[in-house]
Amino acid sequence: MNKTESLYEELRNSLKEHQVSRNETLREQHSHDESYHKPSPPDLVTFPENSHDVEIIVKIANAYEVPVTPYGLGTSLEGHVIPYHQGITIDFSEMNRVLEVRESDFLVKVQPGVTRSQLNKELKKYGLFFSVDPGADATLGGMAATNASGTTSVKYGVMRDQVRDLEVVLADGNVIHTGNLAQKSASGYNLNSLFVGSEGTLGCITELTLKVYGIPEHIVAARASFPAVDDAVEAVVSVLQAGVPIARVELVDEPSMKQANIFSDTRYKEQPTLFLEFHGNEPGLRHDVTFTKEIVEDHNCEEIYFEEDNAARNRLWEARHNLAYAYIHGNPGKKLMVTDVCVPISELAGAIKHAREAIDHLNLDGGILGHVGDGNYHILLMLNMDDSEEVNKAEQLNERIVGYALERGGTCTGEHGVGVGKMKYQQKEHGHALEVMKNIKKALDPDGRLNPYKLVHNREEN
Repeated sequence: MNKTESLYEELRNSLKEHQVSRNETLREQHSHDESYHKPSPPDLVTFPENSHDVEIIVKIANAYEVPVTPYGLGTSLEGHVIPYHQGITIDFSEMNRVLEVRESDFLVKVQPGVTRSQLNKELKKYGLFFSVDPGADATLGGMAATNASGTTSVKYGVMRDQVRDLEVVLADGNVIHTGNLAQKSASGYNLNSLFVGSEGTLGCITELTLKVYGIPEHIVAARASFPAVDDAVEAVVSVLQAGVPIARVELVDEPSMKQANIFSDTRYKEQPTLFLEFHGNEPGLRHDVTFTKEIVEDHNCEEIYFEEDNAARNRLWEARHNLAYAYIHGNPGKKLMVTDVCVPISELAGAIKHAREAIDHLNLDGGILGHVGDGNYHILLMLNMDDSEEVNKAEQLNERIVGYALERGGTCTGEHGVGVGKMKYQQKEHGHALEVMKNIKKALDPDGRLNPYKLVHNREEN
């Protein structure tokens, strides 16, 4: 009996039979995420039902000296969940219970496999909602692991801002809590911030306590069209400088508006467009809407439509959220590559202009969109992965926009995370601080078994 067979038998003996699989189809499903990175299947896939099961899996993995890769829904975009060194993938889909809603504390306790939409469906009963909206219906454990953000971060903050406590199974199988239920604490190191964004390299998240919010009394959405991207970005900066408490503000460029209209069967103006949303009470929103309209018109806005009807608002945001799928649908046989950089807001207009010039110079077909309220933007590229020249051009484009961002005090990834795709930029961005990160990794995972060779490790390192 070889090592993998022995590992399989021990896991089956320690867990329930259906919780361990070496089925080829299941292994293939866990060999990739939604990125363009090369797939690699695990040896085995496990399905824990509670943190004790995760402890068992990690301890057995240690005994057999095999890697462990946590897996949510596979919606990540930088190869985070691809097990390039095989071993065990821990699929958290069976740990999908909302454990407790503390409505008076505006807190909720969940297992990591709970999805964003599942949580909001449960919270609606209490007049509450969870704010982080990355577009994909990702699991909350995965969102914490990558410090996800999205359309609402300009008002409510990113995933790291919502985490009050995590239960984590460490590399040695021990279980810790990283925080508590209090609104603030000056006690000890901030382990919440350490584990949020650690991409499964420091421990397996088995429970999350998260901050939630009251559902706004009134919501108004808007769509504003501009003759140029610069006008749209400068309008956003002016709105923020004016102190308008905007909840969402998204930029969609002209090529992306064309794709959105085709895929979502809409008739929106095919120009650089801002999608906006305001949350609050009705009298306050009337003032915010009027003020915003005056500001955007000062920046050459050609038309602006406001939507208060729930169905119309949902249609607007579905068109924005479905943009990636619109590009995929419109380019059959090609693979989606999504870039992700973030710059200071004052640098955003220049960064987007630079990105468009780079796309056109390299003769690539791509659209630009982003969470412009916090300086984060993306390029959507559809690539023929069999065309080495086209793939090389896409890599050149990514190098250019990351270099531009880093030179201006930005980051190589605003929300998608590092995974394997952004590891090559870590030294340039962090300098000697990267060595500190590597030391933390060695201290918590000395044998390098947790999601190995991701985030801070190079492939050639031990």
